[in-house]
Amino acid sequence: MKFLAAAIQMLAADDKVANLREAKHWVRHAAEQGARVIALPEVFIWRGSKNLEREFAESIPGPTSTALAELARELGIYLLAGSILEEIPGSPKAYNTSLLFDPAGKLSASYRKIHLFDVDLANGTSLRESATREFGDSVIVADTELCKAGLSVCYDLRFPELYRNLAKRGVDLVFVPSAFTAYTGQAHWETLLCARAIENQVYIIAPDQFGKSAKSFETHGHSMIVDPWGQILAELPDGPGVITAEIDLDYLAKVRAELPALKHRRL
Repeated sequence: MKFLAAAIQMLAADDKVANLREAKHWVRHAAEQGARVIALPEVFIWRGSKNLEREFAESIPGPTSTALAELARELGIYLLAGSILEEIPGSPKAYNTSLLFDPAGKLSASYRKIHLFDVDLANGTSLRESATREFGDSVIVADTELCKAGLSVCYDLRFPELYRNLAKRGVDLVFVPSAFTAYTGQAHWETLLCARAIENQVYIIAPDQFGKSAKSFETHGHSMIVDPWGQILAELPDGPGVITAEIDLDYLAKVRAELPALKHRRL
């Protein structure tokens, strides 16, 4: 089986209406190109001041998830709402939650980001995601009509055990919606994406944010789709837009048959 997948690159700000309008524009553009699976980046609907995150978090279902469900149904696509901030009743924090909708607009999978980015970078950037966000605790796989897909978000990329867990569950592709920092992205983004694809013999769909927003850190861009041999099938270095690539499950099976590394693991 073969199908076209798309990753959308954008720079979200603290205007939900504008962000949703842009997200819908690029999703429609990808669908017009024939993409059946389309992925948006992490926190595509709102990026702003950390101390306002809880205020702009939403319930699920809520306004953003409902709008994306309707869009998936209208276009007849699998749509990954990269992530939104999900409110936690009675808590000052929010989950960073990735949502996958099927072509009927049904929520196929919901994943709360497990690994939170708490660092002080050499360029002076200090980030404490855990100050405003809560840790997820579940590995999530979606069994779709096209393939079996694993969900992850951004900083998860640095933790290979999560991806090996997904591989053990038989996934064919893994989503990595991100807002990867420009500083760490320049050094590690491509290497980590290709490594996760190669070692787990999966396709990787990694939509990223790009550039510097007014109220948040600078992001790396370079959204990518990578095949299970580690080849970069599509990449958008900078600016908003869409990349597409063919997901070939017969090729995936060939890679796994010719180099059966997943069967050779010794624990």
